[in-house]
Amino acid sequence: MKLSLIIPITLSALPALLGACATAPAPETDYTQFVDPMIGTGDHGHVFLGANVPFGMVQLGPSQTVKGWDWCSGYHYSDSTLLGFSHTHLSGTGIGDLGDILMLPTINADDAMAEFSHTDEICRPGYYSVKLKNSDITAELTATPRTGYQRYSYPSDADTVYVRLDLGYGIGWDKPSKSEIKLVNDSTIDGYRYSTGWAKDQRIYFTARFSQPIMHAALNNDSTKAYAVLSFRNNHEPLLVKTGISPVSIENSEKNLVAEAANLAFDAAAENARLAWNEKLGKVRIETSKEQDKRKFYTALYHTMFAPAVFSDTNGDYRGADGNIHNTDGKFENYTIFSLWDTYRAAHPLSTLIHPELQTDYANTFINIYRQQGKLPVWHLHGNETDCMIGNPGVIVLGDLLAKGFVDDSIGAYNAMKASCMLDERSLGSLKTYGYIPYDAPDCNESVAKGMEYAIADAAVAKAAALTGNQEDHAIFSERAKAYKHYFDSSTGFMRGKSTDGAFRNETFNPFATTHRADDYCEGNGWQYVWLVPHDPHGLIGQFGSDEAFTCKLDSLFTVESNLGEGASPDISGLIGQYAHGNEPSHHTIYLYNYAGQPYKAAPLLRKVMNELYKDEPAGLCGNEDVGQMSAWFVLSSMGIYQVEPTGGKFVFGSPLFDSATINVGDGRTFEIRTINNSDDNIYIQSARLNGRPYEKSYIDFALIKAGGLLEFEMGPVPSKTFGIEPDARP
Repeated sequence: MKLSLIIPITLSALPALLGACATAPAPETDYTQFVDPMIGTGDHGHVFLGANVPFGMVQLGPSQTVKGWDWCSGYHYSDSTLLGFSHTHLSGTGIGDLGDILMLPTINADDAMAEFSHTDEICRPGYYSVKLKNSDITAELTATPRTGYQRYSYPSDADTVYVRLDLGYGIGWDKPSKSEIKLVNDSTIDGYRYSTGWAKDQRIYFTARFSQPIMHAALNNDSTKAYAVLSFRNNHEPLLVKTGISPVSIENSEKNLVAEAANLAFDAAAENARLAWNEKLGKVRIETSKEQDKRKFYTALYHTMFAPAVFSDTNGDYRGADGNIHNTDGKFENYTIFSLWDTYRAAHPLSTLIHPELQTDYANTFINIYRQQGKLPVWHLHGNETDCMIGNPGVIVLGDLLAKGFVDDSIGAYNAMKASCMLDERSLGSLKTYGYIPYDAPDCNESVAKGMEYAIADAAVAKAAALTGNQEDHAIFSERAKAYKHYFDSSTGFMRGKSTDGAFRNETFNPFATTHRADDYCEGNGWQYVWLVPHDPHGLIGQFGSDEAFTCKLDSLFTVESNLGEGASPDISGLIGQYAHGNEPSHHTIYLYNYAGQPYKAAPLLRKVMNELYKDEPAGLCGNEDVGQMSAWFVLSSMGIYQVEPTGGKFVFGSPLFDSATINVGDGRTFEIRTINNSDDNIYIQSARLNGRPYEKSYIDFALIKAGGLLEFEMGPVPSKTFGIEPDARP
């Protein structure tokens, strides 16, 4: 690793190659019209359906009886009943949680469920409505960042109407531990809900205000599963309810409601939400004649903005990782829902391009989490460290932010990164003892996957050490980043489990075999994990001995097929041969062809994934959405770029789908990726120009994109014999 390769280019030092930059205009098109929120709600997508604003704390949507794994978001397209509308949801996760503060409008006090038809649903960014079959009630939902807003239209022949509030409902692992509802006055209730589940100690407080007087409140304050049935006289006007939420206190939930929605009409709130979505969606403007691709693109972009979610109140209060109340002092916004094992691969790199205004807040959130819990986040959920998944992905994301210039406290960030990698928990002690993680050491299940993920994080620390002037640590962590080499078995060409005495597992090795949570890999097999070296692709190629041997093996990945076994994880999906696009460890793999001088081999595979594994229908995703990662892959890849090296890495070229994609990169600058002669047949890049000048490389640096400009690709029907092949042109 050369030090010169890890120092980010400053904008002031960029060459004249950059040229003039266009000013980023405000969106004129209604990009929300291209979003289909139903995409991903079927099959195993686990996508949230409902009303929210970009990165909002409130995710207000229909919640159903949880009938299995595919109900992790609380809703699945196959179902036709619902229990009500709850104010918090997750999107695309493999574990269910949240579902707080469930409300159901009814015409009978005893009703606790409603039937519906998809033909009676309307969903667009910031708005959801459904007509309930058994009662003829139309429920409409919208939201502000911290307030859910509902409008219930009851049938005219009902004299008394009801709203059922249920604090016992939770999605998946979520179980209530303490709850209470209070009648404040004739139009206001408040309360709280504590629960345990994926988030071991989740706390949410609420204040709900109704537009009509409450005739009667039947409260059942069961210590864990409080519920209430509120009755209203039907005055033939829609009943409105605004519900402010807070992770801190009832008082703050009311403050949030007042600050964001006190005098806000429902239609105005829905329009505000639409405008907020349109502004964010308009950060990327694509041109294509294919309406299906446009729907896939903008829906994917929409999915990337459900999380991270704001997790501080309007007064700056938030519940920290230590369980205490802190305040941002007006210096940043605090966030939560960090699915980092998934999102470090594409969702966060995409965010650094299109949401530069959020990155410093993310960095500050990370550093404060470290100060409060003694390590950077692994999978953070509503103030709780779940420790879900393997590796140190928070280290990787913070390292990327540091390398790209988004961190105010670089020394504090580096110290947090290093400290998180020097702990003894989660098999790190074995890594420090042996230099790799043996399969027969204590707590070392999934040893190969853990060791390879830790190597990626160690590479991030090495880069951060160089950037902050710590050469000794740079050398130490650069060496640790090579730990993946311990697992490489040259006799088989795979990464294999190794014992404490340095021997590979002695049983017959089957690279297809996989047993969920009970072998050397994590949600994968030997075929999928041999490529998990995104921080050092050339080092991985060196293990095979040559570019030719490496690409021969990589070619085989997309053609070999075998039974994975009965114990295989359901996450291993979206298979092309043994390439598993439905799960995140595979997401960079196709782009490794660029590093071996054969970028043309990536093009047909990328087009196959984009055209066949992403669809504009409810079963439109080949695996869990995973809080935006599946969609972020499509957004970047369809524009023709992808960041392979997770920390400060280059954006590698692929096979762009569109005639053009113009990215608003902030500070009044845009970066346009334009294709010439692009079509279903012309999938190969023949040549490139940057700001009118020939550009020979098969990648582009982050700083060049952020500076703005025009990148043009000439496309053709056959592989180019020159573009991206020479060593100097490779990433």
